[in-house]
Amino acid sequence: METKQFKAESKRLLDLMINSIYTNKEIFLRELISNASDAIDKLYFRSLTEKDVKVNREDFEIRITPDKEKRTLTIEDNGCGMNKKELEENLGTIAQSGSFAFKQKEDNKNDDINIIGQFGVGFYSAFMVSSKVRVESKAYGAEKAYAWESSGADGYTIDEIEKDKYGTKIILTLKEDTDDEKYSDYLAEYKLEELVRKYSDYIRYPIKMEVEHEKPVKSEDGKEEKYEKVRYDETLNSMIPIWKKNKADVTEDDYNNFYQEKFSDYQKPLKTIRTSVEGDVSYTALLYIPSHMPYDYYTKEFKKGLQLYSNGVLIMDKCEDLLPDYFGFVRGLVDSPDLSLNISREMLQHDRQLRIIAKNLEKKIKSELLDMLHKNREDYEKFFTTFGTTMKFGVYNDLGLNKDNLKDLLMFYSSTEKKLVTLDEYVSRMKEGQDKIYYACGETVDKIELLPQVEKVKEKGYEILYLTENIDEFVVQVLLEHKEKKFANVCANDVDLDTDEEKEALKKENEENKDMFELMKEAIGDGVQEVRFTHKLKNHPVCLTSSGALSVEMEKVLNSMPNDQKVKAQTILEINDSHEIANKIKDLFKTDKEELKKYSKILYAQAKLIEGLTIDNPTEISNLVCEIIAK
Repeated sequence: METKQFKAESKRLLDLMINSIYTNKEIFLRELISNASDAIDKLYFRSLTEKDVKVNREDFEIRITPDKEKRTLTIEDNGCGMNKKELEENLGTIAQSGSFAFKQKEDNKNDDINIIGQFGVGFYSAFMVSSKVRVESKAYGAEKAYAWESSGADGYTIDEIEKDKYGTKIILTLKEDTDDEKYSDYLAEYKLEELVRKYSDYIRYPIKMEVEHEKPVKSEDGKEEKYEKVRYDETLNSMIPIWKKNKADVTEDDYNNFYQEKFSDYQKPLKTIRTSVEGDVSYTALLYIPSHMPYDYYTKEFKKGLQLYSNGVLIMDKCEDLLPDYFGFVRGLVDSPDLSLNISREMLQHDRQLRIIAKNLEKKIKSELLDMLHKNREDYEKFFTTFGTTMKFGVYNDLGLNKDNLKDLLMFYSSTEKKLVTLDEYVSRMKEGQDKIYYACGETVDKIELLPQVEKVKEKGYEILYLTENIDEFVVQVLLEHKEKKFANVCANDVDLDTDEEKEALKKENEENKDMFELMKEAIGDGVQEVRFTHKLKNHPVCLTSSGALSVEMEKVLNSMPNDQKVKAQTILEINDSHEIANKIKDLFKTDKEELKKYSKILYAQAKLIEGLTIDNPTEISNLVCEIIAK
């Protein structure tokens, strides 16, 4: 037996490996399986280039064997194996990567070979869960076999052993359980199956384990059926990823089943997107638009992101950088051979590749959604009903930075079509000479329909977009315009559909009654900026219009938020000059100004109720109404 010490630098690195580099202990199995896959890849490549290397690819396998009694976990492969010198170089010197050296050789550039390990450190992740690691290996074609054994930073031994078959066997003696860590979990068959399917499902060689099953057996008389426990080999990994199969060989059901199993969804996805890109950064992506909102989507527990693979090995379960927030509902994965991985293969060393992939995916998702909008309107409306709010926030957030990316995907309820329409569709049927996109805000479509201002605009033949979500008006204010048509709130002060003659007549009437309006404003108090007659109303007597950027609806939204900052929209009380109430207040101004003050307060309260605002002193208004009715 030959005992050796790690070099001083290797000791420090090993300590770092065990305690710092890897943040998740369970990935040790991923690393050892990846190394086994590399060893098989190397031997397979040699069989293609060296005449004396004769192997059958069908015979390659990786085997996992847990032993609860001995507290050992064995990972074995029939790859190229290592001789004594290679054991010394690859395991005795930390960060010496045989895979990397193999990959660097010019004659080893083969598209069918995907060497995963590059840094020569993944093997040492085994020490996170093991008190002792033993590696038995025999190089292909060699007569002698050797065992490398170590209990950590104190050093290692190399010993000649008997081994019939070429390849490598790694035997881990697991640490004793503690209050914080239950290392014996890694001896449980269900746990090993779970880890293989999570991290190594798409390793190209079968990963096998002898698994216990219950087999039905009939009694001798054939009347009673019993179950006996039997053990037989089971392949734990699927080997060929669905996203690497030929598209012609994958059915819609295949994609749906993969989605439901992989992402634990009880419903089929609304849309599947599969795309492959070759270039500076090559990748394949398989994306899904869910048919419903995740139950925790708007909670702090929800984490967006796509699964990130490198050559079929899971690197990150949720890579947030691959999706913008407004497409955070997209599920799926990206597999790229071009990622610059850091030493632990848990995070990316550089983010340039990610930014390129993310930008491409964003364009692809938008393109597919637009395709759904134009070719499958029913599905798109289902999608927008579910996820439209998320995209509206995408328009509003970051000071409108992404508004141009998203505006073509937005939909609002139309007063004319009685359904959701896009901004392009609204603009395409605007009346000749119309220069504004009209909208109105409210809690529901039915409540908006009852707004006094809406009635007159509809009578003029203009289509109105009904904004029923709290975020909607903030969105249109960020957009400002669409195809050079500015947005206009029908409840705003600056909406004017009168002819020049009508404008002039209204101006004259308001001028003639300005003293009356001053008295009414004085009676109302600071509630309104101004009182005046209007032509905006058809049958309703009064309404409130907003002056400035803050509308009445925005006031309600902002004041409903859980903070102490309250805002107030600047409003104008407008009175229908063709309603009987107009003549009544004119008459009161001449005959009974005190009574007019009472009417003013009631009219203002009425206008506030129509807008869904609370009345400051409902008792006073109730008494005034009763007093007037009783006369």
